Formats: sequence, structure tokens, C-alpha cells
Amino acid sequence: ETFDDLKSKTMKDQPDHKPNGETAKGLHFLSSRCWCPVAVTLGILCLGLLVTIIILIMQLSQVSDLLKQQQANLTHQENIREGQSLAQKQEERTSQELQSELKEMIETLAQKLEEKSKEQMELHYQNLNLQEALKKAANFSGPCPQDWLWHEEHCYRFSSSSFNWERSQENCLSLDAQMLKINSTDDLEFIKQASAHSNFPFWTGLSQRNPSYAWLWEDGSPLMSHVFRLQGAVFQKYPSGTCAYIQRGAVFAENCILNAFSICQKKATLLRAQ
Repeated sequence: ETFDDLKSKTMKDQPDHKPNGETAKGLHFLSSRCWCPVAVTLGILCLGLLVTIIILIMQLSQVSDLLKQQQANLTHQENIREGQSLAQKQEERTSQELQSELKEMIETLAQKLEEKSKEQMELHYQNLNLQEALKKAANFSGPCPQDWLWHEEHCYRFSSSSFNWERSQENCLSLDAQMLKINSTDDLEFIKQASAHSNFPFWTGLSQRNPSYAWLWEDGSPLMSHVFRLQGAVFQKYPSGTCAYIQRGAVFAENCILNAFSICQKKATLLRAQ
């Protein structure tokens, strides 16, 4: 058989086979009729899905920002509470320290008050002892009035009340006497022994009434430097003047307006031989 015969035979055995043109036309029909709506639908779905994702992302971002803001607010409030707690603890600590200091101060003041009370009581007993000694000595006053002490040519009286220097001077003048004048170391030793029962300060008649003046006794005589040495505020200038007081055998200078006890002195009535 020739080639043409074989080809004709083969085509007869395949009766349903269509020409190439009809087959391409069928495929084109299927492509344009079925897949186009599907593609559009898929595109719309993809676009909707994309929009949904974008919206979800935006909402998620907003939620995240809101959560961050709330977290920041919570952190800020926590910091405020922590600061308030620290401030409260500091205030409590400060209050406790103040209470402790106040307690110590009260205890110290109470201790000092007790010490002052004991000192006052001791001074009271010393004053009583001095008054008792003066009463006993009054029986041996000799040529001196009652309650006066006799030493050589003078009588001495220790006051029982404290006044400033001028008031003490007036008190001695009312007794027809003057304030204490120490002429010698012997006089100083006598006054020291007579006042040994007391720690009280006693005004003397020595004063510096004007800063430009010298230290003078009431009778105008100057201080003899070999008898004793002034201590205390010797060079202090007070408006009311500087006066001298004796305490436990030492002589001190101080402001005349201060209160102290005093010692009055006057001549003893000595009997002369006929």
C-alpha cells in the first residue's frame, strides 16, 4: 500500500476526530465562558481579603497603641504610688527620728531639772547652815549688834536675801553700815572662813561705775592689787557698771544689775581702857 492509502485508512478508523480549527475554537469557548467569572470572583475575594487584612492590621495597630498607652499609664500610676509610698515611709522615718530626738531632749531636760533641783536643795541647806552658824556666832559677837560677826575693828553681817548691787548698798546704809571692804589678806581670810558654809555669791563695796574710772571702794579708796586679783568680766563694760562679788574666797567682776547676797560692814564698838 502506498502512503496515501494508509493515511486514508487511518482517518476512517477515527470518525469522531475533528479538524484542528474546531478544537481550538472549543477551547477558546471554554476559556471565555467559564474561567473569566471565576478569575473575577477570585480577584474580588483577594481584594476583599487584602482590605480585611489591612483593616485588621490598622485595628491591631490601634489596639497595640492603646495597650501601650494603658501600660504607660499603669507604669506612671505605679511610679506615683511608689513615690507616695517612699514619701510616706520617709515621713514616718522622719517622724520617728523627731520623736526620738524629742524623747531624748525631754529626758535630758528632766535630768537637768533634777540636777538643778538637787543643787537648789543643797543651796537651801547651805543657807540654813549659814544662818545657824550666824545665830551661834551672834552669842559671841562681842562689841557688835546681834546677828553680826566681830573681826578685829569691824562687824560683819551676811544678808539673807539677794538684790542687785545698788539695792544691796541701800540695805547696808539702812543698817548704818557700808558694803564689805577688804583691806588686807587677813580680812579676806576671815570672810572666806565665815562664808565657807555657803556657795552663794556676796556683793562687796568694790565697783567700777564708769568705764573710764578705776576700781574703787565705797569710801573712794582704790583697790590694793596685792590683796586679791579680780577675776571674771574685769574688762567688760556694762551700762549700769561693773561690780565685784566674793564667792568661796575668790573675787569676781560682774554686771551690777544681777542679784546676789551681800555683806555689810561697820565699825565695832570697842571699849577703851580708862
